[in-house]
Amino acid sequence: MIKKSILALFVAAFSCNASQSAFAAENIASPDGNVIVNFDLKNGAPVYSVDYKGKPIILESRLGLELDSENGRNSFADGISSGNDNVDRLSLFNGFELTKAERATLDETWLPVWGEESEIRNHYNELAVTLNQPKFDRHIIIRFRVYNEGMGLRYEFPQQKNLNYFVIREERTQFAMTGDHTAWWIPGDYDTQEYDYTRSKLSEIRGLMQGAITENASQTQFSHTGVQTSLMMKTDDGIYLNLHEAALVNYSCMHLNLDDKNMIFESWLTPDAIGKKGFMQTPCKSPWRTVIVSDNACDILASRLILNLNEPCKIADTSWIKPVKYVGVWWEMITGKGSWAYTDELPSVRIGETDYSKTKPNGIHSANNEKVRQYIDFAAENGFSQVLVEGWNIGWEDWYGQYKEDVFDFVTPYPDFDIKALNDYAHSKGVRLMMHHETSSSATNYERHLDEAYSLMNRYGYNSVKSGYVGNIIPRGEHHYSQWMINHYLYCLKKAADHKIMVNAHEAVRPTGLCRTYPNLIGNESARGTEYQAFGGSKPGHTSILPFTRLQGGPMDYTPGIFEMNISKINPKNKSHVNSTICGQLALYVTLYSPLQMAADIIENYRRFPDAFQFIKDVAIDWQTSKYLEAEPMEYITIARKAKDSDNWFIGSVAGEKPHLSTVKLDFLDKGVKYEATIYADAADADYKTNPQAYTISKKTVTAKSVLKLNAAAGGGYAISIKPIVKK
Repeated sequence: MIKKSILALFVAAFSCNASQSAFAAENIASPDGNVIVNFDLKNGAPVYSVDYKGKPIILESRLGLELDSENGRNSFADGISSGNDNVDRLSLFNGFELTKAERATLDETWLPVWGEESEIRNHYNELAVTLNQPKFDRHIIIRFRVYNEGMGLRYEFPQQKNLNYFVIREERTQFAMTGDHTAWWIPGDYDTQEYDYTRSKLSEIRGLMQGAITENASQTQFSHTGVQTSLMMKTDDGIYLNLHEAALVNYSCMHLNLDDKNMIFESWLTPDAIGKKGFMQTPCKSPWRTVIVSDNACDILASRLILNLNEPCKIADTSWIKPVKYVGVWWEMITGKGSWAYTDELPSVRIGETDYSKTKPNGIHSANNEKVRQYIDFAAENGFSQVLVEGWNIGWEDWYGQYKEDVFDFVTPYPDFDIKALNDYAHSKGVRLMMHHETSSSATNYERHLDEAYSLMNRYGYNSVKSGYVGNIIPRGEHHYSQWMINHYLYCLKKAADHKIMVNAHEAVRPTGLCRTYPNLIGNESARGTEYQAFGGSKPGHTSILPFTRLQGGPMDYTPGIFEMNISKINPKNKSHVNSTICGQLALYVTLYSPLQMAADIIENYRRFPDAFQFIKDVAIDWQTSKYLEAEPMEYITIARKAKDSDNWFIGSVAGEKPHLSTVKLDFLDKGVKYEATIYADAADADYKTNPQAYTISKKTVTAKSVLKLNAAAGGGYAISIKPIVKK
């Protein structure tokens, strides 16, 4: 919804012939003048650069695409020539003339269905250059949008006779760095983002890459310098840079390859099963390639550039889309205490041919009627709106690692999960069950069952689904981030909207702001979440880098709230340790933004620490405004948020591998109002390894003039609930 706008204050265009195009330099500045994008043609090749506050941050960088030789007759004018002419035909990165440059501006405020604030300003200046290849009579548009915090660019391909159907061999967008920056990165991989981040200089990536790639990595076409976006960097003179993409639709996900001799990143698209990077038909466009820049790390966290580059909401009635705070039958399976599967047997027959009435339960199947009722009662008692149940449906005995197409039907429950009775019981308590659809990465099978699966959800009152894509993709040979799968994720999202269902997709592509267009996308995983704490652990600084990287494109279902760090106390066979403190876990409900927040631990552990659990019960999940108080990538983040339709504020702060002392000014509070602050802080002797459950809770009266000094232990943090004092 757009609240107000000033649209296209000026539009200017000019045409030039071939002789004029020898001098083609254009530039466009941000509304505040701090960011300037320069465009030029150098010997017919489009290039750009970016300046910030008078300093270059992106040096002259190449633009364009390389086409595939298998485009066919429909791609160009009749006939395919041989020799150099044919090679030239494959180039959409040289031989251009500038024929038109159009400028525009937009200043609007739109209202997100949910978000980190109740309204978002979308203010930019725009330059759209039309380039013609006279040799082949083809033309493209390169569009730049420049914001106060950075810029986006994309390629547009109007419908035309000589560029109709085409196949992308590679996109050649470059980002030329000004030096050997510090970077926080994860290795390029076509199928997973679930890595711990590495901090290094750009020049060190090549040497460190092999140590960062795990056994399941599919990085077969990278030169040991490929990284994923969102990529966070910092220059030696204190400028923060973030590279990502926005509005990824009908296109392959972009990675970045680094030429570490010249410090130039170049786009590298995820291939499909036959090695192609994209099948296109005009009119069409690429996603936006984004650069966010500031000399203050907090501005990176506050940027809404990615969201703003996406189209407005396409769902007419959004009244059914609501933020969700939930609990679930999940952590005990993740830790190995329980099982998704009903039996210990591995059926050798296809799904639907196993008679589960003749099999025996294995005794550790977690999604059973008694256990689910316990979680429904717990949710109702503590104000949670939904209960996730994984392992409810048949097929888990034979689901993983077999490249098997038909595994789940998404409608048939195990004998010990009474789907009607449990949903009736949940609704009687004012709670909903959350559906779980693990596809085992058989996307074709999921699409065949999708209408029936969503209809089942409608029948029993489910309004949200957690989907998963563990394993190798079917169609066989596809990747999680290829064009085919990008289209699959959006197909499921649109289908879900037709059924008024919200989607939380795990193992899907990293988000690029599409939640603005389709706000029923209330969460993704697409990064290393809490589950890895039960798989050996994650670095203490992991949660203080995610808001700079993964969360730039949209919220994450990180599943925080773990209170028992010693996993062996849940499952004696699992020796993993959660590298956090209890207060560090509380802080994540504020610092890792999501309209979908889980209290992920088992019920017993929350009952052991009811005073700390109170913060999880109280904290909001939809916000009126957000204030980013202090931040440094992978070291610390402190954020204050005001709950929507409330005068309550919440503060969260997380620390990385080192302790952090915060000085927090509360000048964002209403002047003249007294508040009660409940402070959940790491105890003086708290340590994420040796003493993670040591915390203190204190209360004090505060005002807008108050200043708090608080310590966060290494890997820990603090959380504060601030409520107005009501006079009696």
